[in-house]
Amino acid sequence: MGKVHEALDGRLRSFIEAQPVFFVATAPSGDAGHVNVSPKGLGDTFVVVDERTVAYLDLTASGAETIAHVRQNGRITVMFCSFDREPNIVRLHGTGRVVGLYDDDFAAWAARFSPNAAARAVIVVDVERVSDSCGYSLPLLSLDAERDLLTPTMERCGADGVRDYRRLKNRTSIDGLPAFDDDPDPAP
Repeated sequence: MGKVHEALDGRLRSFIEAQPVFFVATAPSGDAGHVNVSPKGLGDTFVVVDERTVAYLDLTASGAETIAHVRQNGRITVMFCSFDREPNIVRLHGTGRVVGLYDDDFAAWAARFSPNAAARAVIVVDVERVSDSCGYSLPLLSLDAERDLLTPTMERCGADGVRDYRRLKNRTSIDGLPAFDDDPDPAP
Protein backbone atom coordinates (compact mmCIF):
# COMPACT_ATOMS: atom_id res chain seq x y z
CA MET A 1 0.00 0.00 0.00
CA GLY A 2 1.04 3.58 -0.55
CA LYS A 3 2.92 5.49 2.10
CA VAL A 4 3.97 9.12 2.53
CA HIS A 5 7.50 9.58 3.87
CA GLU A 6 8.99 12.45 5.84
CA ALA A 7 11.98 12.71 3.49
CA LEU A 8 14.24 10.73 1.20
CA ASP A 9 15.77 8.17 3.53
CA GLY A 10 18.56 5.74 2.67
CA ARG A 11 16.23 3.02 1.36
CA LEU A 12 14.37 5.39 -0.96
CA ARG A 13 17.61 6.98 -2.12
CA SER A 14 19.05 3.55 -2.98
CA PHE A 15 15.89 2.65 -4.90
CA ILE A 16 15.96 5.93 -6.86
CA GLU A 17 19.65 5.65 -7.69
CA ALA A 18 19.16 2.09 -9.00
CA GLN A 19 16.48 3.02 -11.56
CA PRO A 20 17.61 3.45 -15.18
CA VAL A 21 14.61 5.62 -16.11
CA PHE A 22 12.46 8.28 -14.45
CA PHE A 23 9.54 10.44 -15.53
CA VAL A 24 9.02 14.17 -15.03
CA ALA A 25 5.51 15.68 -15.00
CA THR A 26 4.68 19.39 -15.23
CA ALA A 27 1.80 21.56 -16.37
CA PRO A 28 1.20 25.23 -17.08
CA SER A 29 -0.91 27.29 -14.72
CA GLY A 30 -4.65 27.57 -15.29
CA ASP A 31 -7.18 25.42 -17.10
CA ALA A 32 -5.63 25.66 -20.56
CA GLY A 33 -2.41 24.17 -21.81
CA HIS A 34 -0.98 20.70 -22.01
CA VAL A 35 0.18 18.50 -19.16
CA ASN A 36 3.63 17.19 -20.00
CA VAL A 37 5.28 13.91 -18.98
CA SER A 38 8.87 13.43 -20.08
CA PRO A 39 10.82 10.18 -19.82
CA LYS A 40 14.45 10.56 -18.77
CA GLY A 41 17.02 7.85 -18.67
CA LEU A 42 20.55 8.69 -19.65
CA GLY A 43 22.95 7.42 -16.98
CA ASP A 44 24.55 9.88 -14.57
CA THR A 45 21.92 12.58 -15.12
CA PHE A 46 20.05 12.36 -11.78
CA VAL A 47 21.31 13.00 -8.25
CA VAL A 48 19.83 12.98 -4.78
CA VAL A 49 21.43 16.05 -3.21
CA ASP A 50 19.98 15.59 0.27
CA GLU A 51 16.81 14.28 1.91
CA ARG A 52 14.74 17.15 0.47
CA THR A 53 16.56 18.10 -2.76
CA VAL A 54 17.12 16.30 -6.07
CA ALA A 55 18.46 17.51 -9.40
CA TYR A 56 18.83 16.28 -12.94
CA LEU A 57 20.81 17.38 -15.96
CA ASP A 58 18.36 18.67 -18.55
CA LEU A 59 19.52 17.89 -22.07
CA THR A 60 18.83 19.67 -25.35
CA ALA A 61 16.08 17.77 -27.13
CA SER A 62 13.08 18.35 -29.37
CA GLY A 63 11.11 20.33 -26.79
CA ALA A 64 11.42 22.35 -23.61
CA GLU A 65 8.05 21.87 -21.90
CA THR A 66 9.51 21.15 -18.47
CA ILE A 67 11.61 24.32 -18.52
CA ALA A 68 8.62 26.42 -19.64
CA HIS A 69 6.33 25.04 -16.94
CA VAL A 70 8.88 25.17 -14.13
CA ARG A 71 9.80 28.74 -15.00
CA GLN A 72 6.11 29.67 -15.05
CA ASN A 73 4.90 28.03 -11.83
CA GLY A 74 7.53 25.69 -10.39
CA ARG A 75 5.22 22.66 -10.04
CA ILE A 76 6.92 19.36 -10.77
CA THR A 77 6.61 15.66 -9.97
CA VAL A 78 9.38 13.13 -10.56
CA MET A 79 8.43 9.44 -10.64
CA PHE A 80 10.59 6.32 -10.50
CA CYS A 81 9.24 2.82 -11.28
CA SER A 82 10.83 -0.52 -10.69
CA PHE A 83 10.50 -2.93 -13.59
CA ASP A 84 12.39 -5.77 -11.89
CA ARG A 85 11.21 -8.40 -9.38
CA GLU A 86 10.96 -5.91 -6.48
CA PRO A 87 7.88 -3.78 -7.36
CA ASN A 88 7.84 -0.16 -6.24
CA ILE A 89 6.90 3.32 -7.43
CA VAL A 90 8.31 6.47 -5.82
CA ARG A 91 6.95 9.95 -6.49
CA LEU A 92 8.67 13.18 -5.53
CA HIS A 93 6.33 16.19 -5.57
CA GLY A 94 7.96 19.57 -5.28
CA THR A 95 8.92 22.96 -6.55
CA GLY A 96 11.49 23.11 -9.29
CA ARG A 97 13.83 25.76 -10.51
CA VAL A 98 15.82 25.99 -13.72
CA VAL A 99 19.54 26.61 -13.48
CA GLY A 100 20.25 27.48 -17.10
CA LEU A 101 23.45 27.03 -19.02
CA TYR A 102 24.24 30.75 -18.78
CA ASP A 103 23.37 31.17 -15.07
CA ASP A 104 26.19 31.97 -12.65
CA ASP A 105 25.58 28.83 -10.59
CA PHE A 106 25.26 26.43 -13.56
CA ALA A 107 28.88 25.23 -13.35
CA ALA A 108 28.50 24.32 -9.67
CA TRP A 109 25.30 22.35 -10.31
CA ALA A 110 26.58 20.75 -13.54
CA ALA A 111 29.70 19.51 -11.72
CA ARG A 112 27.46 16.88 -10.05
CA PHE A 113 27.11 15.14 -13.44
CA SER A 114 29.40 13.87 -16.16
CA PRO A 115 30.02 16.52 -18.83
CA ASN A 116 27.51 16.34 -21.68
CA ALA A 117 27.51 18.38 -24.91
CA ALA A 118 23.69 18.39 -24.87
CA ALA A 119 23.36 20.03 -21.42
CA ARG A 120 21.15 23.12 -21.39
CA ALA A 121 20.13 23.33 -17.72
CA VAL A 122 19.97 21.61 -14.37
CA ILE A 123 16.49 21.19 -12.94
CA VAL A 124 16.66 21.41 -9.15
CA VAL A 125 13.66 20.16 -7.20
CA ASP A 126 12.89 21.13 -3.61
CA VAL A 127 10.96 18.03 -2.57
CA GLU A 128 7.81 18.76 -0.55
CA ARG A 129 6.19 15.30 -0.60
CA VAL A 130 7.72 11.83 -0.93
CA SER A 131 5.46 8.85 -1.47
CA ASP A 132 5.73 5.29 -2.65
CA SER A 133 3.22 2.72 -3.80
CA CYS A 134 3.23 -0.95 -4.65
CA GLY A 135 3.82 -1.12 -8.38
CA TYR A 136 2.23 -4.58 -8.46
CA SER A 137 0.70 -3.99 -11.90
CA LEU A 138 3.92 -2.94 -13.64
CA PRO A 139 5.45 -5.37 -16.11
CA LEU A 140 8.82 -7.00 -15.66
CA LEU A 141 11.28 -5.47 -18.11
CA SER A 142 14.99 -5.74 -18.58
CA LEU A 143 17.46 -3.06 -19.59
CA ASP A 144 19.45 -4.14 -22.62
CA ALA A 145 21.50 -0.94 -22.97
CA GLU A 146 21.25 2.83 -23.01
CA ARG A 147 20.50 4.41 -26.37
CA ASP A 148 23.67 6.00 -27.67
CA LEU A 149 22.02 8.64 -29.84
CA LEU A 150 21.38 12.00 -28.14
CA THR A 151 24.83 12.85 -26.82
CA PRO A 152 26.80 11.76 -29.93
CA THR A 153 24.32 13.62 -32.15
CA MET A 154 24.83 16.83 -30.19
CA GLU A 155 28.60 16.32 -30.13
CA ARG A 156 28.59 16.06 -33.94
CA CYS A 157 26.57 19.30 -34.15
CA GLY A 158 29.20 21.19 -32.16
CA ALA A 159 28.45 24.04 -29.77
CA ASP A 160 27.17 26.36 -32.54
CA GLY A 161 24.94 23.64 -33.98
CA VAL A 162 23.45 22.83 -30.56
CA ARG A 163 22.70 26.52 -29.98
CA ASP A 164 21.08 26.76 -33.44
CA TYR A 165 18.97 23.68 -32.68
CA ARG A 166 17.82 25.14 -29.33
CA ARG A 167 16.97 28.45 -30.98
CA LEU A 168 14.84 26.55 -33.49
CA LYS A 169 13.20 23.96 -31.20
CA ASN A 170 13.41 25.15 -27.57
CA ARG A 171 12.46 28.84 -27.39
CA THR A 172 8.78 28.24 -26.63
CA SER A 173 6.58 25.45 -25.33
CA ILE A 174 3.83 23.84 -27.39
CA ASP A 175 1.44 26.25 -25.62
CA GLY A 176 3.53 29.29 -26.57
CA LEU A 177 5.14 29.84 -23.16
CA PRO A 178 8.74 31.07 -23.06
CA ALA A 179 10.97 28.03 -22.58
CA PHE A 180 14.73 27.88 -23.22
CA ASP A 181 15.23 31.20 -24.96
CA ASP A 182 18.52 31.81 -23.13
CA ASP A 183 20.89 31.32 -26.05
CA PRO A 184 22.20 34.63 -27.40
CA ASP A 185 21.26 35.46 -30.96
CA PRO A 186 24.08 34.90 -33.43
CA ALA A 187 26.16 37.92 -34.37
CA PRO A 188 25.08 39.50 -37.68
